[in-house]
Amino acid sequence: MNPGANQLVLTATIVELGAPRYTPAGLPALDLRLEHESLLQEAGQDRQVKASVKAVAFGAQAERLARQAIGSSWRFQGFVATPRNGKILVFHIQEFSQI
Repeated sequence: MNPGANQLVLTATIVELGAPRYTPAGLPALDLRLEHESLLQEAGQDRQVKASVKAVAFGAQAERLARQAIGSSWRFQGFVATPRNGKILVFHIQEFSQI
């Protein structure tokens, strides 16, 4: 298995912040929804891209994200995974910085 194969970098705006919570192990966790919009090239044509992404952060990143404003835009880095009991892809945020 290639440990670096699952990496996502996304510039997006925070549109929803859930209530801060803790995992059973006591780790801070935060659920949020991000929205991305851009103009990209696909098959030689301009394409308007919009995406709404379910995301989660843990630990210090969750605590930092909980203090950010709805509507603020960031560059997020992390990986995608499907929860054990779910079918929806979730972006796990490992780092974020201002754009």
